[in-house]
Amino acid sequence: MMYLDHNATSPLRPEALAAMERALLIGGNPSSVHAAGRAARALIEEARETVAGFASAESGEVIFTSGGAEANALALRGAIAAAAEAEDRITRLFVVATAHDSVRTVAVSLAETTPGLKLSEIAVDANGRIDPAAFRLQLMGGKGRALVSLIYVNNETGAVEDIASLATLIRAEAGEDALIHVDAVSSGYCPVRFADWDADYLSFSAHKLGGPQGAGALIAKDGAPLAPLFNGFQELRRRGGTENLSGIAGFAAAIRTFELNRDAELARVASIRDRFERALRPLDATIFAKDAERAPNTTCFAVPGISAETALMALDLDGICVSSGAACSSGKVGRSHVLAAMGVSEELARCALRASFGWNSTTDDADTAIASLENLLARIAARKAA
Repeated sequence: MMYLDHNATSPLRPEALAAMERALLIGGNPSSVHAAGRAARALIEEARETVAGFASAESGEVIFTSGGAEANALALRGAIAAAAEAEDRITRLFVVATAHDSVRTVAVSLAETTPGLKLSEIAVDANGRIDPAAFRLQLMGGKGRALVSLIYVNNETGAVEDIASLATLIRAEAGEDALIHVDAVSSGYCPVRFADWDADYLSFSAHKLGGPQGAGALIAKDGAPLAPLFNGFQELRRRGGTENLSGIAGFAAAIRTFELNRDAELARVASIRDRFERALRPLDATIFAKDAERAPNTTCFAVPGISAETALMALDLDGICVSSGAACSSGKVGRSHVLAAMGVSEELARCALRASFGWNSTTDDADTAIASLENLLARIAARKAA
């Protein structure tokens, strides 16, 4: 099987699996005071340091969650609820048009259920990036405390946003009390600089890095308002429920493994992606967000005349795993809201596929996928000619 869908989930790194197996043998609850509990707690705190270091944050800012979706929900719901409790209500919520559905659906729900909260969508250009001039006008066009949710690396196109510049713009136009959330779930191959970005919240997920599914983290700046989604004593009362010890151990191990060989892995993955894109050119493929800075492992493309559904089935029959976008729609193939926000026509968007590479990808994976697409094109041409 050729696996080209690392943005959906990256296969578990062997080092992460080994760390998870060791954690499972500890057998203690991290909140218990006996020896087994203390061993579990020590493992979690060591992992917290690892995640914090990877994101350029402080360990006390790291809250372990069940993944990126929970981290996103905790940031948005937790900020709005805590601000209301402190009688400093958030009245303006801004969400970028290319946000992941785990952000978009929560934002819509909050706008429907929170009195006085106005939801605004931040438009993007043809490369999927925010236009600072247009965004400035949006921020200037209203009053009240703002919460802004940005996406650092788009999970579908790989487009990378300039978070530091946008944060400066938000502080200048929406006020110093504005709150900034960054969805960094798909940022494994791009540097994360939480402290330098002047953000308040940042979401992570383990399984995009070669860690396990079901583990993630929200990084919340010290002092940023945050109410838990449900009450409990864990994570300094910021996230209730016994911590996922083995998942957290695997999360940290995946990060440590990547950082040991970061430069070599980045260069290798980027070379595979670039090889794949060069081979797409003779197929008259459109590569989305090609003029923007992109994550080095991601290609979102369309070959005109081949629907995504047809291509996915053909590639799958050849043992090749790609996707038609975010893997959060129950296997449904439909028009991407990300491409729609970028102004891509519905006809072309329905042909869009995403290939994403990772730690165990090879040049053979890319070459085999291209060969499969070439064969599909040849079969379509032959049918038309018959």
